[in-house]
Amino acid sequence: MAYPSQIGFQDAASPVMEELLYFHDHALMIVFLISTLVLYIIVAMVTAKVTNKFILDSQEIEIIWTILPAAILILIALPSLRILYLMDEINDPHLTVKAIGHQWYWSYEYTDYDDLTFDSYMIPTQDLTPGQFRLLEVDHRMVVPVEAPVRVLVSAEDVLHSWAVPSLGVKMDAVPGRLNQVAFIASRPGVFYGQCSEICGANHSFMPIVVEAVPLEHFENWTLSTLQDA
Repeated sequence: MAYPSQIGFQDAASPVMEELLYFHDHALMIVFLISTLVLYIIVAMVTAKVTNKFILDSQEIEIIWTILPAAILILIALPSLRILYLMDEINDPHLTVKAIGHQWYWSYEYTDYDDLTFDSYMIPTQDLTPGQFRLLEVDHRMVVPVEAPVRVLVSAEDVLHSWAVPSLGVKMDAVPGRLNQVAFIASRPGVFYGQCSEICGANHSFMPIVVEAVPLEHFENWTLSTLQDA
């Protein structure tokens, strides 16, 4: 969950998000070094300290500024491709949930269980209890087991939506007539908040996403109680 005056990302709650944070720091350091080098060269040339033939007209310097950017791109591309592969790989998910976007709420279908479906609406501000977050709380959370691969099939019924939970490192477009998929593993118990990240209409900012990760025993009890109440 984000906190006031936060500058960086939310705390990672999945292995993929941890990798994304590492890659962000890696790329940011490269950008910082490039910016420092370019700024130094500009200042040095303005102050006429390095304005000489080597800098202005040199075969060696042309070779350097051709090879160096290529090497930098390789340093960025390799970890990026690795993370893309990890995000796309879905091996034997323990649970499959179908998330369908509507104007303006989400509905969830647990395809591994019969008749386990429900709609998830935002709780109005006047109905919030102390400790709940405005514009983020929902009446029915998507509950998943901890440390279990979860596959989410994302689609929409009317217009474009986007199912995104920053702490879990997932963001997938919900397109009418199309079934996209995304996977994650919640590495710790907790409640993780997200929102529709596609401008889908007048109430776009009022269809939050809440994923609650619980131990397997609690998840089984929740499925039983939900099926009995259905």
